[in-house]
Amino acid sequence: MKIAIAGGTGMVGKKFSNLLLKSGHEVIVLTRGENRYQNGIRFVNWLTNSATPETALEGIDAFVNLAGVSLNDGRWTVQQKEKIYQSRMKSTDEVLRIIKALQNKPHVYINASAVGIYPVSTTTIYTENSTLKAKDFLGTVVQHWEQRALEVEELGIRTCLTRFGVILAKDEGALPLMTLPYRLGVGGTVGSGKQWISWIHIDDVANALLFVIENETLTGPINFTSPNVKQMRNFGKSIGAAFHRPHWLPVPSIALKLALGEKSALVLEGQYVMPEKLLQANFPFKFISVEDAITDLYSN
Repeated sequence: MKIAIAGGTGMVGKKFSNLLLKSGHEVIVLTRGENRYQNGIRFVNWLTNSATPETALEGIDAFVNLAGVSLNDGRWTVQQKEKIYQSRMKSTDEVLRIIKALQNKPHVYINASAVGIYPVSTTTIYTENSTLKAKDFLGTVVQHWEQRALEVEELGIRTCLTRFGVILAKDEGALPLMTLPYRLGVGGTVGSGKQWISWIHIDDVANALLFVIENETLTGPINFTSPNVKQMRNFGKSIGAAFHRPHWLPVPSIALKLALGEKSALVLEGQYVMPEKLLQANFPFKFISVEDAITDLYSN
């Protein structure tokens, strides 16, 4: 297949691009940089005044939009929150423009999303059928993002909204910060410890994206989380076990709020999110346990 990726140079995009190449697919990554071929990938300029990426995307089978400023970048100041929001809206608007300009449109469109669309809860289990929506900053961003992305569906294209949980990767994302205290021997429960961590290994993210492209029955919201959701206190114990380090020094909520500001919600609050659609479609998760996931990441 010929697959276009917006946000292909980010954490998920790089892993997914490599998987596609190994699977024999043609990969086009949209970039603000110059047009070029590199390591088997065609990079095509977009989101600049002179860019006309649609000329290179004619005939693509799938379009995957992972673009957006990372939630982990810097404190959530008013300016940073605006960047997080606008980066997602502008990239999705450009995707819509490109797809409308294509004579031969892709068969499937995948738009990144997040489990932050579900309200914080210690008791509710969310699936793709859940209708409750969070009203905080992240929940609002995700709702607006999904609403914009669903305009692609009106063009007769199968549209999937992949709601990512906490993605576990060795050198990027949230995991390096979460494992650091344990590697220093001072790890412990963060906050109340009752908050849920809906997590997923980076390999399962990449494999699931290709799985969604190949399975025409999958559409709409799709939760990208492990079926083995953990509460923070048990998640921390799993990190400690994987590193053979103690889980003993608690981190009070107030300390994280002072250090991270509003962004502390990413670790102090959470949702229990099940990947019902992937399970029903028999997606073969490689990593079900947190211990196995972390051991795999840090044993290489």
